[in-house]
Amino acid sequence: MILRVIHTINPVPYSLAYKRQKHIHAERVAGVIPDTIWLLEHPPVITTGLRSNQVTNIHTNLCPQEIDIISTERGGSITYHGPGQLVGYLFISMENRQFQVKRFVQDIETGFITFLRKNYGIIAHHDDKYTGVWVGMDKIAAIGIALSQRVTLHGFAFNVNTDLSHFKWIIPCGITDKARGVTSLEKLTGKRQDMSRIILAVNHELRTALGYESGDVLREEAFYSMGTSKNQL
Repeated sequence: MILRVIHTINPVPYSLAYKRQKHIHAERVAGVIPDTIWLLEHPPVITTGLRSNQVTNIHTNLCPQEIDIISTERGGSITYHGPGQLVGYLFISMENRQFQVKRFVQDIETGFITFLRKNYGIIAHHDDKYTGVWVGMDKIAAIGIALSQRVTLHGFAFNVNTDLSHFKWIIPCGITDKARGVTSLEKLTGKRQDMSRIILAVNHELRTALGYESGDVLREEAFYSMGTSKNQL
């Protein structure tokens, strides 16, 4: 199977990224493009999923007033996006996967679990109760998928060099268990990571876990239209 992976180097505000998500999703539904993953980072933002009463998971006394809080149609609960976090939006036709969304999410988790083990010797795992990728009791990658017209949208958020203090603004993923927390690759390794190198390795492991052929990452400084950037390399 063919997979196109695009990486936008400069951070993209969530509202603009959401518009582009809709455009890429429509293109995939129409069969204009192959399965696609869009990799990027966001300025600080809080997003919520379909679960009800998620406002109660925001610590209004800690969260700066200028931080946008945006409701989405993805699965899951509340989460934070910000610099140093690798976000991936997935536009994948589920017809060839027999619409097994749960299995699809588990395959994404497997890609990150393999990446962490092979590149850093970090033992990560699936969790029987919660989605995402966990190192011990701490989540390092969150996953929230939506399915519309047979094609996915939204995706994952992988903490690479993320400022973990920003998670204090919310109850991450609505998980109230005090034993659970969040972590990042920077925290686990004790040093800041090269995002470009991370992206190449994640690209490889996700392609393998999801059953795609090997392929390069198309890089763009910023996107200049709702479709393909003129700066793809």
